[in-house]
Amino acid sequence: MTTQQQRGAAFRALHQRDGLFVLPNPWDAGSAKMLAHLGFEALATTSAGLAFALGRRDAEGTVSRDEALANAREIVEATSLPVAADLENGYGDTPDDCAETIRLAAACGLVGGSIEDATGRPDTPIYPLELAVERVAAAVQAARALPFTFTLVARAENFLHGRVDLDDTIRRLVAFAEAGADVLYAPGLKTREEISAVVQAVAPRPVNVLVGSPAVQLSLEELAELGVKRVSVGSTLARAAYGAFFSASEALAKGDLKPMHGAMPFDRINGLFRG
Repeated sequence: MTTQQQRGAAFRALHQRDGLFVLPNPWDAGSAKMLAHLGFEALATTSAGLAFALGRRDAEGTVSRDEALANAREIVEATSLPVAADLENGYGDTPDDCAETIRLAAACGLVGGSIEDATGRPDTPIYPLELAVERVAAAVQAARALPFTFTLVARAENFLHGRVDLDDTIRRLVAFAEAGADVLYAPGLKTREEISAVVQAVAPRPVNVLVGSPAVQLSLEELAELGVKRVSVGSTLARAAYGAFFSASEALAKGDLKPMHGAMPFDRINGLFRG
């Protein structure tokens, strides 16, 4: 796939075919190339993975829209795969902010992206429903105006902010679907019952589920049986990589060289970046 139109169509097709697909989350061009080598069919950025790579905290507004989109462009250019982006809350409170973020995302080569209903403010972490829906509707309108297929994901963030309210989460996801969102996503769902309720409530729209946490005990096969269309891993791969780095470095600081002996061989990793 060489054109944005081809990538956009291919990404949408993944959501329309039978079964579940895995959408892993690279945090830079190198991790994107590795995932492409392993045969994944599409990629999505991770806001937390980028924040950690920049030495910053996640979910506190420390990464600007320009920085996030520059990172997304590097990932887009690293492979021929379709790439979607974690666009956080659209980098602004207003519907116009969300629409502009979608247009800028498209301009850097992305063929999908998510808008969430989290404000980024600890005192009022979630937008009121009416405003949240207006924001999604504006993003949908901007996406539909593009000259290629752009898959828009709407996220309900209750569970990540201590609001374990499944009824409100479903109410929001249904409203986002009615506003035109292509995919629905509520990160933080853990149980079979929660996931099944969301899938049934927004059907036939596809649902994304966040996996990788020990709290989610369902296998990919079980998630597929529940009707989940795609799974992503958020910052998990980045944290796995940084965890291995930290453990080896911690040992090195104590004079122990052995953990570094498990590093990926130079020739193997160098070969992955050929071409």
